[in-house]
Amino acid sequence: MEDPDTMAPEERKKKEFKLFLFIAILLFPILAIAVVGSFGFSVWIYQTFTGPPGPPS
Repeated sequence: MEDPDTMAPEERKKKEFKLFLFIAILLFPILAIAVVGSFGFSVWIYQTFTGPPGPPS
């Protein structure tokens, strides 16, 4: 891989734009889905063992 300091400005700008698109379109949405899904899964597992929330009986 070429050192970013020695690249031509046009080529560097093109690579940075491709990286931005990758992060904005693929990586962040996938991470958001994974975080929300894992939180929901952990709440579901917690409630499996402790029961649903509500007033004490």
